[in-house]
Amino acid sequence: MGTLSVVTNLPFKPEPIDEKVDIYGDIESSALYKMLPANAKEYIRTSPHLLEYLHIFPVNTYGIPLFLSELKTELRTMDSPNLIYPVNETTFVHILPDPDDVRSYYIPIEPSFLHSVFDIMPVIESKLVEIIDGLETDPRTDQERAEALKAMLATIAVIKPKNIDIKALTGGDEKKQDIKGRINTFLKTDFTAQKMLKQKKSIKYIPVTPEGKFILTEQEYRAIEYLLIRDKIDMGALKPFLSDPYIEDISCDGVGPIFIEHKIFKGLKSVIEFKVSSELDEFVIKIAERIKRPITYRNPVVDSTLPDGSRINIIYGTDISKHGSNFTIRKVNEVPLSILNIVENGGIDYMAAAYLWICVEYGMSVFVSGETASGKTTMLNAITTFIPPENKIVSIEDTPELNIPHRNWVREVALAKGKGEGTGTTGEVTMYDLLKSALRQRPNQILVGEIRGVEGSVAFSAMQTGHPVMSTFHAASVEKLIQRLCGEPINIPKTYVDNLNLIILTSAVKRPDGQTVRRMTSCNELVGYDGETGGFTFVQMFSWDPLTDTFIWSGRGNSYLLENKIATMLGLPDSKKAEIYLEVERRAKILERLHKAGYAKFWDLFHMITKIKKQGLLTIGA
Repeated sequence: MGTLSVVTNLPFKPEPIDEKVDIYGDIESSALYKMLPANAKEYIRTSPHLLEYLHIFPVNTYGIPLFLSELKTELRTMDSPNLIYPVNETTFVHILPDPDDVRSYYIPIEPSFLHSVFDIMPVIESKLVEIIDGLETDPRTDQERAEALKAMLATIAVIKPKNIDIKALTGGDEKKQDIKGRINTFLKTDFTAQKMLKQKKSIKYIPVTPEGKFILTEQEYRAIEYLLIRDKIDMGALKPFLSDPYIEDISCDGVGPIFIEHKIFKGLKSVIEFKVSSELDEFVIKIAERIKRPITYRNPVVDSTLPDGSRINIIYGTDISKHGSNFTIRKVNEVPLSILNIVENGGIDYMAAAYLWICVEYGMSVFVSGETASGKTTMLNAITTFIPPENKIVSIEDTPELNIPHRNWVREVALAKGKGEGTGTTGEVTMYDLLKSALRQRPNQILVGEIRGVEGSVAFSAMQTGHPVMSTFHAASVEKLIQRLCGEPINIPKTYVDNLNLIILTSAVKRPDGQTVRRMTSCNELVGYDGETGGFTFVQMFSWDPLTDTFIWSGRGNSYLLENKIATMLGLPDSKKAEIYLEVERRAKILERLHKAGYAKFWDLFHMITKIKKQGLLTIGA
């Protein structure tokens, strides 16, 4: 990935650093350091570049930032957040308000953030090119490549020990390395280095040892090591965004700043931005190459996944994107949200979750429907923990997003034409193809990432043959969902639609306090199709009350699925069918107890449900 394509545009004028203060050598000499809270001092001891950032930050204007190890949801109410939190061991993020905009600033603080190492990088890279052919092994994984880069850097550079005069390392003379001389041959093959040299206002020199190793300060060495791995192996300037667990979406609309959607502070604007359209083009080309989906003017659209599983869409060129190439990244959670995490966030309550538990466990077909970014995939993934642990599951997606806890899980992904070039697979494999194939694999459940085309007819055929199907769908109401199912291009016959049992509607809604939140707005049982009127009958089981931000079990005592499907399946006589509502209440209490006992995480909840089932505590009517 390139380093020149993006620039950092700080929203404040950097303060000069007192040269008498040794930020990297003796941090105790900094008066600012002494003023910081204990947790900030702890961060700085392992990441001194954070103190350098604080020294250039106008503390007298904004005040000392609040340092937090994690972000809580109650921070959403902050009007003017001025806080710093860690993204990983070396990178931090500063959230700073903009008095002239509703969006606050998002400022990544990386090891390389403030050092003038970009002047040194071309000569370091040219030296690495000279020795790369001498590697004994060919690293294949990203981890192996990172270790190889670190080892190569160690062979060409040394860290200047503290309190050692530079003359002692250079052999007693003032021999220095001229970047311009060293880079001449490298310039012929690396256009990034050419741009770097053109942008330099003066020639920088690097001292060398008699053996020819570059002498770097520790901060320069660590910054170069970080940049090499970030830009050659990771996703370049996008790394801090992708590392931040609080980010949901990353978007670049063209030339200008990168915007993000934050889980706590919602819409933010980054200080990282693109200044030149051609360099933005160059950047997205490198992203596409990194994910093995080359992009050209002939094929200007890429919809794929990043190495961490995040979903990315790229539009290339000014012909179709007038502000320049653009990209949007939908981040994936390393650990999926569980249904109890959704309860924590108010997206559903225990009773509705317990109802879904019974429906999913006993093989009801479920669609989670709503508009874009309403939490459909998150909800679908969360309720997979209710699928019996012994079941075989086949998931089918065009972009892999689902993360299912079951061991007997066949995960299949559609393949665009030509996507598998170099792997022996260049033909197109559609979701329709995979769905037909799944019916031959004897699954207990079929999960479809999203139904939007002809694969819908196969999904409903699967439901007719007794295969429960769970999927997401784009529709804001039950009526709109049915209209889309029966219209082009899905074309499901109306008489087939009632094979779908349950429709969960989700939405991003505004609470009375103005906060935008994701909620299950309703849960609906699809009862049947009336051939005479041409209409469908559905019963609303749960609904969200926007005034109280709570859920109402409006279908209690009137559930078609619980009484006529599941109770019949269990062999319950008519006199005992009402007991199934008591089972919903019992399971709601189980979920609440598991939550209070600390089993809210996705994998923990699945293992506990498995344990409870194995102990025979989930037998209805026993």
